[in-house]
Amino acid sequence: MTVHAPAPSHSALPPISRPPAGMVVGQFVRRVLFYVVIALLTVFFALPMLWLVLAPFDANPHLNITIPHFTLHNFVVVWQNPYAIKSLVNGLILAVGTMILVVVLGAAAAYALSRVRIPGRDALLYVLLLLSSIVTGTAAMVPIFLLMTDLHLINSRLGVVLVLTGGLLPAAIFILKDFMDSTPRSYEESAKVFGASPLQILRHITIPIARPGLATIAVWAMVNAWGNFLVPFILLNNQDLFPSAVVVYTFYTEGGQPQLGLIAAFSLLYSIPVVVAYLVVSRRYGFRFHGGIKS
Repeated sequence: MTVHAPAPSHSALPPISRPPAGMVVGQFVRRVLFYVVIALLTVFFALPMLWLVLAPFDANPHLNITIPHFTLHNFVVVWQNPYAIKSLVNGLILAVGTMILVVVLGAAAAYALSRVRIPGRDALLYVLLLLSSIVTGTAAMVPIFLLMTDLHLINSRLGVVLVLTGGLLPAAIFILKDFMDSTPRSYEESAKVFGASPLQILRHITIPIARPGLATIAVWAMVNAWGNFLVPFILLNNQDLFPSAVVVYTFYTEGGQPQLGLIAAFSLLYSIPVVVAYLVVSRRYGFRFHGGIKS
C-alpha cells in the first residue's frame, strides 16, 4: 500500500519579512547622494582637462570653458619659440636619466635589503622614508646647491639628475622591497644549485617577477622628474638647458599677464610624454605597489 505524504499547507510557511518603508527610502536617498557626489567630483576634475584640450585651439582663450574659435596659431608661436621645443628634449633627458638611475639603484638596494638580514633593517627603511618626506627639496636646496658647487655640477644635467635621483630613491627602495620579498626563496635556491651568481639570480629570476613594480616606479620617477621645477631652476643658469617645467613659466607678458593660448598649447604638448608612458605601462603591466607572489 502506498502512503502519500500530505501536501504542505501554504499557511504553514513563514511570512516573508520585508524591510520597513523608511529603510528603503533611506537606502535610496544615500545611493542618490553618493552618485551626486561622484558626479560633482568628476566634473571638478574633468573641467580643467577639458579646458586644457580646448584652449590651445582657441584664438582668444579665457579661464572659462567656451566653444573655441579654431586656430593653430598658438602652436605655431610655440614651435617658433627657440626654447620651447628644446625644453621638451631637455626635460626628456632629465626624466629618463632620473628614471633609469632610480630603477637600477632602487632595485639593487631593495634586493640587498630584502635578502640580507642586518640589525635595524626595517628601522633604516622607515627613517629613510621619513627623512625624504620631511626634508623636502625646498628645505634642502641650500646645502644641495653648495654641494653641487663643490662638485662643479652647477649648470649640468648630471647634477640635476643626481639630485632628483637622491630625492626619489628612499621611497622607491621602500616600495620595491615588497616586490623583492614576494620572490620565493626556493626559486633562488634552485638557481644557486645550478651555479647562478647573485647578479644572474637578480637578472633572470627576481627582476622578471618584480617587473610590474619596476614599471610602476619607472613611471612614478619619470613623472616626478618631468614636473620638477625647483631643482633645475636653481641648478641650471643656461636657458638652453632649461626643461619644460621651467620654460612654461616664461609665457608671460612684460606686465606679468599670462598668455593663456601659449600656456595652454605648450601645456598640452608638455603632458603628452607622461600620458603616453602611463598608457604603455598600464596596458602592459598595470600599476601595483605590492608584490604579487608569496612564498
